[in-house]
Amino acid sequence: MARYKDEQCRICRREGQKLFLKGARCYTDKCSISRRNYAPGQNGQKKKKLSEYGTQLREKQKTKAFYGVGEKQFRKYFDMASNTKGKTGEVLLQILETRLDNVVYRLGYGSSRTQARMLVTHGAFEVNGQKVDIPSYLVKAGDVVAVREIRKDNGTIKLNVEANSARPVAEWLERDNEKLSGKVVRLPARSDIDLPVEEHLIVELYSK
Repeated sequence: MARYKDEQCRICRREGQKLFLKGARCYTDKCSISRRNYAPGQNGQKKKKLSEYGTQLREKQKTKAFYGVGEKQFRKYFDMASNTKGKTGEVLLQILETRLDNVVYRLGYGSSRTQARMLVTHGAFEVNGQKVDIPSYLVKAGDVVAVREIRKDNGTIKLNVEANSARPVAEWLERDNEKLSGKVVRLPARSDIDLPVEEHLIVELYSK
């Protein structure tokens, strides 16, 4: 997957809202949206009226940025959603939510999805007792995601657990801070996904 290597705050400024890509920084005055709430570039402060296509494209780009996936993988998920029973847009978001890196973030073991992806890649987690180091691994209802025994002393994970211990976990997940594990109780419904995404615009874009 092609990786975006420029400043992540530029993505938030492009979309005109916080995408929480930098973890704790996004909640402070250092957040770029708080300081420069306009698009990057020399023409960023000029107001532009988006076409219908432009609105749909921005919604897709925003959703990709939220979950940190590239175009090829995002299209793959859309095709999976299209071939699954249910509303395509809602199924698409459900697939994105059940990525292992997102589950690790939702459980509070990563300060951001980017950090959660790094921790997964470095082999810090297991699913149902088996090491999994693939961030795009899709969990299922009943799966148990846990910090591996040899990684329970990881300083980053410890700090995140302390910082997020009081943060409520998503209703489709259960968290055990003592065992550093979490269980996928059920697959997420649309009402469980708190991201400001209008998924019907993505469906309309790909349906052209």
